[in-house]
Formats: sequence, C-alpha cells, structure tokens
Amino acid sequence: MSRLQSLRPVGRVVELWSSGVINFMRIHHLAIFWPLIFVCGCASQPQKSGGTTAKELQTEQVTGIGGVFFKAKDPKGMAAWYRKNLGIQSKGGYADFTWRDKDHPEEIGHTAWAVFPTNTTYFGPGSSALMINYRVANLDRMLEQLRRSGVKIEKVEDFDYGRFAWIVDPEGNRLELWEPKAK
Repeated sequence: MSRLQSLRPVGRVVELWSSGVINFMRIHHLAIFWPLIFVCGCASQPQKSGGTTAKELQTEQVTGIGGVFFKAKDPKGMAAWYRKNLGIQSKGGYADFTWRDKDHPEEIGHTAWAVFPTNTTYFGPGSSALMINYRVANLDRMLEQLRRSGVKIEKVEDFDYGRFAWIVDPEGNRLELWEPKAK
C-alpha cells in the first residue's frame, strides 16, 4: 500500500480527483477545507508503534447525555411550567426520558431531567445554574485521561445503576460523568 493510499480519506480524494470524478469547478469553494480533511484523515488512523496499541492511542469520549439538571428559584412552579408548555411529565421535579441505543436497540437508555432549588449543593461550590451528566463507556479510562490533562477529580461514587465522578470545567461548571451499570 502506498503512503498516499494509507492517508484515507485524503488518498481517496486525490484518487477521485486524478480520475476526473471530482470536478474542480464544483468544489473550488471547498478548497479551504483541504487542510482540515488532510489533518482529520491522518489523525483518524491510529497506528501501532513502539509497543503502543491502537486502542491505547484512542481518546476516551463522552457517549451521550445522561442528564440535564438546573437550578430554579421555584422548582415546583418551574416543573409545572415545563409540564404545561413542553409536556415534560416530572414527579418531584424529576423526569426520566427513555430511548433505545441505535447500535443495541434491545437496550433501553435513560436521560434524567431535574429541577433543583437554587440553594442545592449538588452542583458543587460554583455559581453555575446548570449541570450536565455525560455518559461514558469506561469511567476509569476517562478519569485517567482527565488526570493526565491536569483535571482534578472531585469524587467517584458507585451506585446500583452505575458509577459516577464529578469534575469542574475551566469556567467553574461542575460536570457529572456516569458509566451506566453493565446489563
């Protein structure tokens, strides 16, 4: 395999260009994106070198939103407003949205939605009125990755429905990470 062919999708673009399939007049306005295509094409090809496996080179990523939590001066009134105007049927200011995973439609996923009073300590010491729960596939790998980047892990807790960790972003917003319990 030539070096050009190994640079997918760039190799494929050059191949199509040289064969006349891609017409310059049709894509000239996209020329500014060629450096991005080149970088993304190269970066998406983790290769094994010096004992490091491709899996070790992969970055742990958020897999979805596990929940959205926000503060309100009047949580009951806010829950009523959301029920009346957006149809969110909450109990005690909490709603559970269920959905199916596209890759595993037999599995039911959950996204929590909750209104908290403004004096809650659940969002940490910051003044943020919003906290998002991000789902992750492997909490331990995510936490190790965050530590390598200098992110402080506030705490980690285990529950019947999964493992949780809390961190704070550079602007003081508390984030919740959740690895759902394996079924």
